[in-house]
Amino acid sequence: MASNVDLSQFLRRCRARIAPESVGLPERGAYRRVPGLRREEVAQLAGVSTDYYTRLEQGRNITPSDSVLNAIGEALRLDDAERAHLFDLAKPTKPRRRTPAVQKARAGLLGFLESFDNHAGFILGRRGDVLATNHLCRALLADFDAMPYRERNLTRWIVLAPEARDLYADWEKIAAEMTAILRLDAGRHPDDTRTAELVGELTMKSEHFRHWWDDHKVLNRTFGQKRFRHPLVGPLTIDYQAFTMPGEDDQTLFLYMPAPDQTSQEAWRLLASWNADHATARPQPAHPDPSPTPRSTS
Repeated sequence: MASNVDLSQFLRRCRARIAPESVGLPERGAYRRVPGLRREEVAQLAGVSTDYYTRLEQGRNITPSDSVLNAIGEALRLDDAERAHLFDLAKPTKPRRRTPAVQKARAGLLGFLESFDNHAGFILGRRGDVLATNHLCRALLADFDAMPYRERNLTRWIVLAPEARDLYADWEKIAAEMTAILRLDAGRHPDDTRTAELVGELTMKSEHFRHWWDDHKVLNRTFGQKRFRHPLVGPLTIDYQAFTMPGEDDQTLFLYMPAPDQTSQEAWRLLASWNADHATARPQPAHPDPSPTPRSTS
């Protein structure tokens, strides 16, 4: 996943999606043989030379200034996540805090997670690795703690697991969004071996993932809704919130709660009741991986 190749493909995808008429240019013409803007048009909108923008889009070894990247972001109408991704790809050599090869959820954060009795909660680490779950999350989604260490990844589970495809009413939308979130993380950590392995596995096993990955879309997770077809309680809509912990920017706490409609509220109460009757307290493992420690990643 060479950063210059990713930068080139990302800029081309962003350029192709801009309708010429939306920036005051003719929609059709003899010279316009491809969708979207031409390179010289992006350069003009950004206030840089066509030669400079062309070299940047070709992934040449140049380091643009922040002002140039911001101007290109404006020209291509990038949102916040896309703009951050542009900076990650164009300036891959900026120093970063190293993340341990095997991430562990912070001890205090684990206690905080378990304190939520009526919320399904989980902690995600780099590349969507599931670091911890509470009892309602295991009833709602899956028992990630029981999976082999390398399979405890939310994106991998959503894309590949048949039960995930059945669970999410909008599976294709959710799986595409998870791919976009993974793409954003990969841009932040271009030399991460585990990310490369995950992308390679998903590319080989899922035609859907290959298509979404090639789209170069990026997404930052914050809040929203998801619709479920739960095998125990039926249709259920949840609202979720994501919280990035101070000092732990590679760990995100997610909390799920039922939407206010009556169907979701009743389904949630039924799920919580079923879980209280069947679930037993399970301590988090002292070490997330019983196998030898994997290779170090950035």
